[in-house]
Amino acid sequence: MDTNRIDQLASLAHPQRLALFRLLVRRYPDRVSAGELAEAIDARQNTLSSYLASLRAAGLISQAREGRSLLYRAEMEQSAALISYLIADCCRGRPDLCQPFVQPVPSGERPMSDRKYNVLFICTGNSARSIFGESILRFEAGDRFNAYSAGTHPYSELNPFAVEMLDHKGHDIGALRAKNIAEFQGDDAPVMDFVFTVCDRAANEECPAWAGQPISAHWGMPDPVKAEGTEAERKLAFQQAYAGLRNRILAFTALPLDSLDRISLQHRVDDIARDLEAQ
Repeated sequence: MDTNRIDQLASLAHPQRLALFRLLVRRYPDRVSAGELAEAIDARQNTLSSYLASLRAAGLISQAREGRSLLYRAEMEQSAALISYLIADCCRGRPDLCQPFVQPVPSGERPMSDRKYNVLFICTGNSARSIFGESILRFEAGDRFNAYSAGTHPYSELNPFAVEMLDHKGHDIGALRAKNIAEFQGDDAPVMDFVFTVCDRAANEECPAWAGQPISAHWGMPDPVKAEGTEAERKLAFQQAYAGLRNRILAFTALPLDSLDRISLQHRVDDIARDLEAQ
């Protein structure tokens, strides 16, 4: 038996350690601070430290220091290796024996058909950042993409600063409305090709798996709604959120979707936020 894989399974065989690992997978490729992780899974710092130490010892997460903060990120290669081990060992190299629990492995074939792609932007409230994403994508490439947005909270309202700014920039605000994620999870909902979370809290939350296995990524942006100060300073925060999302969306729409296989495309959308933040 592979001792390392046994250690990894043992590390994940605890509800909160598993929840912690799944959170870091949802936030990948972000590195997340210990303080944010403790708040997200409602754990004391000393308890969190033991969880993190166990996952690190198993090779499932990595740690980096930034100033005084310790940041953590999921090690996706180790996660993939663990899944491959389970398929090879438990299923004797035959994924069909484990159906319906094993999803088809994405092939190197072209993942998309020749049609408009459905893209959903998610935040906790559907009031500013996700509305920006929907509006920008529709404005910049509405001929190639159907753009949608939603919030994970049961109820939200459009932020007036966000709507005013979109109006001034020439966006059509007539059809904009705050929507809940449940609207896009029913049987009659459009099947998404891409799902992007644009705030950290939404990425931290557990959500049901999306039908059709859309390509997903986390493009976290600071929340302009929480900005304080003068009206000019608050409006600047909205301008910065808009510009940051527009840069990501322009990079996304420039990808050669018809020539990238699914795995390569997933890597490219993961890299968009990371590359822009490094500039």
